[in-house]
Formats: sequence, structure tokens, C-alpha cells
Amino acid sequence: MGRGKVQLKRIENKINRQVTFSKRRAGLLKKAHEISVLCDAEVALIIFSTKGKLYEYATDSCMDKILERYERYSYAEKVLISAESETQGNWCHEYRKLKAKVETIQKCQKHLMGEDLETLNLKELQQLEQQLESSLKHIRSRKSQLMMESISELQRKEKSLQEENKVLQKKLAEKQKAQRQQAQWDQTQQQTSSSSSSFMMREAPPATNISYPVAAGGRVEGPAAQPPQARIGLPPWMLSHISS
Repeated sequence: MGRGKVQLKRIENKINRQVTFSKRRAGLLKKAHEISVLCDAEVALIIFSTKGKLYEYATDSCMDKILERYERYSYAEKVLISAESETQGNWCHEYRKLKAKVETIQKCQKHLMGEDLETLNLKELQQLEQQLESSLKHIRSRKSQLMMESISELQRKEKSLQEENKVLQKKLAEKQKAQRQQAQWDQTQQQTSSSSSSFMMREAPPATNISYPVAAGGRVEGPAAQPPQARIGLPPWMLSHISS
């Protein structure tokens, strides 16, 4: 039959309490040794009895080294926790400041829009009026500046377009002048060609009929051979001689 579950509370009997302490201490030291060997871990165990007697166990008997390492990690953890707490507190404070600033800006914006003016007194309304007038002056000044810049830009574009128009007009005039000169030149060439043709037609000699004798005693007429015609002003005997 198995052992029943032990209730975890202080043992009132002094002798039983001492016996239980001795047994549990030995088991705890044994378990510490086992975990250091099996898991290759650094283990340090410190036990004080009710009478103040010290019982300890340390891996490879380096209790000081393990305690120093423990203190170092414990201190680093405390610093980290403290820094996180301080950072969290700073963030909370910064959040409250930013929230108040946003609320103030939203309130000022509503006042500038003419809303929620019931809570303002006469002095605050006068300050708001002065602020609006100053803002209007800045707005009008900026508007005038932009209009002047726009006008200057348009004038510059106008001047550039005028110059470009002048250049195009000059090119067009030169092109028209070249076309007129070419037309005059063509007309002169045509007139010169017509005059040369009429002059050659007037200077060309009249065609005459030429007969070429052949060996058989006959005659051969040229390409433009025609029957002989009587020439005006010749005597009859010469005509009969030419015919024979």
C-alpha cells in the first residue's frame, strides 16, 4: 500500500521536524548533485537549519564564482526592470503632455473657425481678433506675391512668344522672297528660250531639192526631194536646161 500524501505545513513535533529536515536535506543535496552531473549545469545550494547551521553544495566547489555570477545577473535584471519602469513612466508623462497639447490645438482651431466662443471673455476675443487680422495680412501678402510671380511668368512667356513669332515671320518673308526670285528666274528662262527658238526659226535657210547622179545614168533624190519647180525670174532656156 502506497504512502499517503503529506500535508505541507509546519511539523509541530520538534523531534519529527528534525528527522524530516535531515531526510529532506540529504535528498535535496543528492538531487542537486544529480542535476549538475546529468545536465552539466552549475548548481549552488545553501541551507540553514533552525539552529543556524549551514549546509551547502556547489558544482566543482566554486560557490564564490556561482554567487558572483548570480549577483551580476540579478543586478542586471534589477537595472533593466528599473529602466523599463522609468521609461514607462516617462512615456506616460509624455503621453499626458501630448494629449493636453492636442486638446489645446483643437480648441484654438475651433476658436479660429468661430466655434465655441461662449467660453471666451472680452480680452481673449480681442486677442483672437488681432490674431485673425494678422493672419489675414499674411494671407493677402502671400496672395499678392503669388499673383506678381504669376504675372511676371506670363510676361516672360509673352516676350518669348513674341520673339519666336518674329523669327517665324522673318523666315516666312525669306521663304516668300526666295519663291518670288525663283518664279522670276523661271519666267526669264522661259522668255529666253522662246526668243532663241523664234530666232532660230527665222534664220533657218529654205530647203532645196538636190539630185545625185548614179552610174546607170539616172538620178536619186534626197530625203526632201520634190519635183522641180520653176524659179521666178529665170529665162525659159535655163528652165529647159535644168529640166534636161
